[in-house]
Amino acid sequence: MTRSGTLFVVGLGPGARAAMTGQALEALRRSRVIVGYGGYFGGIADLVDGKECLALPLGEERERARLAVERALNGDDVCAISSGDAGIYGMASLVLETLEAAGHNLDLEVAVVPGVSAVNACAALLGAPLGHDFAVVSLSDLLTPWKWIEGRLAAAAEADFVLALLNPRSPRRDWQFRRAQEILLRSRSPETPVGIVRQAYRPGQSVEITTLGRMSAATVDMFTTAIVGNSQTRRFGDKLVTPRGYPASGGVSPLSLLPLRGLTSPARRIS
Repeated sequence: MTRSGTLFVVGLGPGARAAMTGQALEALRRSRVIVGYGGYFGGIADLVDGKECLALPLGEERERARLAVERALNGDDVCAISSGDAGIYGMASLVLETLEAAGHNLDLEVAVVPGVSAVNACAALLGAPLGHDFAVVSLSDLLTPWKWIEGRLAAAAEADFVLALLNPRSPRRDWQFRRAQEILLRSRSPETPVGIVRQAYRPGQSVEITTLGRMSAATVDMFTTAIVGNSQTRRFGDKLVTPRGYPASGGVSPLSLLPLRGLTSPARRIS
């Protein structure tokens, strides 16, 4: 009986080699077959030289998962690669769903290898905007109905979560980012700090700090992440800081002496 190989589902990080994890590098070294979107291979060409590289276009994610599982079941050690973290809008869920649908019940050895996500990378460039509870919402409605996205945006805004907005705008989806801004302004001050990062840890990187009321869609695209602060987030020089806790009721906290951004309590906007 043919021995099954090992299937690594690997997050390559945001782009820079320095931001790849040691586990990701080791998984690439051990694998004979690499499966992924063609655009991922340019940055790792030296790491996959001499290996069998199977590149599929965008939109073929399920086929990538099927192919990776098939090759691993036939005895190859395989890497299915994603940008960022494989478990955050990446290939890990599709690989496990493919195994589940085929009834393999994890009799194939699968290792999900973590990577630095776009959210982590952009937050680091902005300072510390994710110091307290936060939510991540993709504005792409290709796989999720827009009405669900709107509901999640409204709920997260009213609950005073810091919000990381992924996939904010593309040539075919040019209105969703502006609509998200309108939804957030229902319960957030226009002066709420916002960090907009494009091409994090890649050539052409840009980092901008603005406000919810003034943020513009002009330079926003699929390589951009926007992080919208909560009622406690403030700007500190060229950084954003979200304190790890809210001021304790009934006492004076050092945080209570610092200026907030036009809000006296979470999710309450002052006109």
